[in-house]
Amino acid sequence: MTRRVLTVDAEDPVELAERRMLKAGFSALPVVRDIDRLVGIVSLVDVLRAREEPTGSDGTVGGIMTDDVLSLSPTTSAAVVAHRLRSYGELRVMPIVERGRLVGVVTRSDLLRGPRKEPGRLARLLRPSLPDPTPPRLPRPRVEGARLVGEVMTRTGLVTVAPGTPCSRAVELLLANRFTALPVVEPDGTLVGIVSEADLLRDPLAGERGVPPRTVAGAMTRSPTVLYPDTALAQARSLVVDRGFRVLPVVDGGRLVGVLSRSDLL
Repeated sequence: MTRRVLTVDAEDPVELAERRMLKAGFSALPVVRDIDRLVGIVSLVDVLRAREEPTGSDGTVGGIMTDDVLSLSPTTSAAVVAHRLRSYGELRVMPIVERGRLVGVVTRSDLLRGPRKEPGRLARLLRPSLPDPTPPRLPRPRVEGARLVGEVMTRTGLVTVAPGTPCSRAVELLLANRFTALPVVEPDGTLVGIVSEADLLRDPLAGERGVPPRTVAGAMTRSPTVLYPDTALAQARSLVVDRGFRVLPVVDGGRLVGVLSRSDLL
């Protein structure tokens, strides 16, 4: 687990939670009272939903957070944590609580990265360590009056994989770039799928048999939900808020031209 946890207080303004998530590149933060007593989880979707329905919020984190929080203890098996994170599609952050106090969090990235123990000399020679993550992408200035996806989507610096890319390489790219999903494209740029942390995270308790997929083609979600540059921004926002999408590919003529993330909508 990650022991140094970034949190917000239930009495903090929503704008503070938004800034912290965007600056750190996180999609959700634990909400606490009295420094470390867990009382909820707040996500970027909660912030977006509050903007859509401002009358239902008092302007504080406590007014928009999810207070029915699933948490586990530090002694819980990693297999159980993986099962919980796979079973609940929206859940990406698992708070770890001991005697009522927040002591850490486990994310899907933590499980993909594996134990934080320092490998031995032989292990380092046989299996190079994963690259350090890049700093989060700072949100671009808000485009006032934007109405179309093409006006706010991310066009440059796109990281993609091919169907034949090894799953291990896809994991490296997700962790190094702090992404939750990668578009899967053919050499000509045609989008054929999307592969996410959940797709690559094995669930030891699912009872699945057989050899796990070795390439992205066997793990990816085919025919993903897509947007177009001329899709109305309100429609894209509804997809993110109502269906919980974190990243949506944007295509033009079947080819990937950008991606739209939650932070692009803020």
